[in-house]
Amino acid sequence: MSEKVLIIAEVRDDKLRNVTYESIAAARKISPDGELVGVICSHKDTSNLAEEMIHYGADRVILMENDKLKTYSSEAYTQAILHAINEESPNSIIMGHTSIGKDLSPKLASKLDSGLISDAIDVEVAGENVVFTRPIYSGKAFEKKIITNGLLFATIRPNNIRALDKDASRNGEVSKKEVEIADLRTVIKDVIQKTSEGVDLSEAKVIVAGGRGVKSAEGFEPLYELAQVLGGAVGASRAACDAGYCDYSLQIGQTGKVVTPDLYIACGISGAIQHLAGMSNSKVIVAINKDPEATIFQIADYGIVGDLFEILPQLTEELKKVEMNA
Repeated sequence: MSEKVLIIAEVRDDKLRNVTYESIAAARKISPDGELVGVICSHKDTSNLAEEMIHYGADRVILMENDKLKTYSSEAYTQAILHAINEESPNSIIMGHTSIGKDLSPKLASKLDSGLISDAIDVEVAGENVVFTRPIYSGKAFEKKIITNGLLFATIRPNNIRALDKDASRNGEVSKKEVEIADLRTVIKDVIQKTSEGVDLSEAKVIVAGGRGVKSAEGFEPLYELAQVLGGAVGASRAACDAGYCDYSLQIGQTGKVVTPDLYIACGISGAIQHLAGMSNSKVIVAINKDPEATIFQIADYGIVGDLFEILPQLTEELKKVEMNA
């Protein structure tokens, strides 16, 4: 059983991403009695974020600080995290399977000469082994994997492992390390983000997604209205992105984002296998389509056959009434 687990935090817009809290919960599953150590890379004091990690279950947190950590760079972050790993000598490392996690984890695993289990959706302890469940074949099947010896290194898919309850009374040590970052081959001067405002698509609990049936960029407006009422995010199929109805940052599917929200509302989406690969593990799927033979209905929990431009405004209005009476 692991004695020390390192949790690599991910920060966006000066806030911890939810998958960081989920990674702490996964780490506690791996090592119920072990020490959970968080690592935050930043160019400034992030003690407030360290305290948040402790409130959600970390025992202590290390702040790796350097001006070159202001913007994510795989080279800079790899150097900083390797410093922490070398000092702490953890038995296990856990981080989110996000864009950063997918880029950073294989580089770290290579430097550590370690194996890597990526995109895990569940963690359980069976005897002396820690068993990770991960989807394969575009989500059509699942495999269980264990690491029999050496460092246990895994990434966790967002929205699959429930975070531990927050305890604001929890205390833990927060230490700062001025880490040296040298010999960077690439320097990032500026980052221009083309992402939708509001809820982060990859961590959204509710997603309203549009396909070719939305017909135009203006056709996405009812989807945004419904998503706002539900406190969710808007996504899209590749067909909608290719048609120019929305930006590719909204694309969900095999060549886009993989999401697992509590509620996925598919509007005008036929259900191509490439799209299903990105959302079929959603907890509840609602499909709205004029074609009763659309493939999306085969995996939907609830289906509505009809014109989305008639259905969505009515649904939005009814939800607003419920919200007002709540």
